[in-house]
Amino acid sequence: MAQCRITEIFYSLQGETRTVGLPTVFVRLTGCPLRCGYCDTEYAFYGGEKREISDIVAEVASYNPRYVTVSGGEPLAQNTCRELLTALCDLNVEVSLETSGAMDISNIDPRVIRVMDLKTPASGEEAKNRYNNIDLLTSSDQLKFVICNREDYDWSVAKLAEFDLSKRCEVLFSPVHGDLDPKDLAEWIIEDNLPVRMQIQLHKYLWQDAQGK
Repeated sequence: MAQCRITEIFYSLQGETRTVGLPTVFVRLTGCPLRCGYCDTEYAFYGGEKREISDIVAEVASYNPRYVTVSGGEPLAQNTCRELLTALCDLNVEVSLETSGAMDISNIDPRVIRVMDLKTPASGEEAKNRYNNIDLLTSSDQLKFVICNREDYDWSVAKLAEFDLSKRCEVLFSPVHGDLDPKDLAEWIIEDNLPVRMQIQLHKYLWQDAQGK
């Protein structure tokens, strides 16, 4: 039976993305090949517990959820992640995947909503972006830019135009909590009349920690 290495499973409010504020079960997988400077889940880099996919799905189902998010770490760094995603979709719930954009996002169950990052220069991991993933995104997916400063913002605006991203999927601009004032990002977006959704990490304001992502 296939297994995944799991850091935690918990029930909270979604802190980001299109379903922000909705009660969601989070399945956080262990391990990540990236080391973004603003990472708030370093505890998921190592350790974790190997569990049968059937056991993971049973625990998720015990919450009677409407929404499930598979996060990390980087979930797609585990070969069995795709099997887990399909098994979760079979619960007839909305399943989303949080992925860094450094891994191949092909051959994922089409029922899964892919929330993919493009890593900005200030993340320290810009070189890891797999730009050919962009061609795989659909209107049901979301593309996220986590923005540290004005230089990151300008870079993100350039990518928005270069790949005509707003016509491909929903685009999210998010300020790094504690580094970039959300008001500044909001004003830049308004000034440039960008076709993006600004988001802040709701869980950081409710619980002052990483819970909810």
